[in-house]
Amino acid sequence: MRKHIKISDWLKAALIRAVRTFAQTAAAMIGVAALMSEVSWAEVLSASLLSAILSILMSVGGLPEAKDSESFGNFGR
Repeated sequence: MRKHIKISDWLKAALIRAVRTFAQTAAAMIGVAALMSEVSWAEVLSASLLSAILSILMSVGGLPEAKDSESFGNFGR
């Protein structure tokens, strides 16, 4: 039996996960550069945004952080 959650709970959990993923990707990309002057900020931003978007898309399948959720399609009721 599938459990139901409010869309606001799912959205909050998905956005928190996306922000964390963005920050982790940015930190990894910056850490690769030997010096701060060698950091390609456009590439850091691009990779971080892509990872945040992918995180939200993956959250559609389910979020363990969202209370009583299995997937995005189980909201309402």
